[in-house]
Amino acid sequence: MEASNTGSMAQGDLTFSPHPNLSDGINHNIVQSEIEGGVFLEQLPPTTVLRIRTQHHDYTAVLLGSRNALISGHPQYCPEPVLVAIAGSTWGGSMLKLRFVGRGMHLEFHHPAYRTPIVTSPIQEIEQCVETQDSLAGALA
Repeated sequence: MEASNTGSMAQGDLTFSPHPNLSDGINHNIVQSEIEGGVFLEQLPPTTVLRIRTQHHDYTAVLLGSRNALISGHPQYCPEPVLVAIAGSTWGGSMLKLRFVGRGMHLEFHHPAYRTPIVTSPIQEIEQCVETQDSLAGALA
């Protein structure tokens, strides 16, 4: 698959004010996710291709709209592209930042063959790639 790196993804101009009803730890994690950077899936058009490098694997996600994506890159769960629903990212616990892919966080997605969500190791880097039409068509086939 040919890809050109168009640069690292960064969150938009959204800023966070600590919420008085959330713990300091939760407020810290939210602020840290803004510092580390990431991307909200709804800000990207369908057919966007993301390269997501985690601590242990390199994933490719072809966004299909909403939270659906074709994802590959894990030798057990998705060695070939598989249709999944991306829930968002966590800090390793049960709190989920919906439809967000963030550095330093764990990507969580729902795989059709597994009852519980798949949670990756921490995300190290997120890149948006420019795919050729042939490679994109092959991934969607």
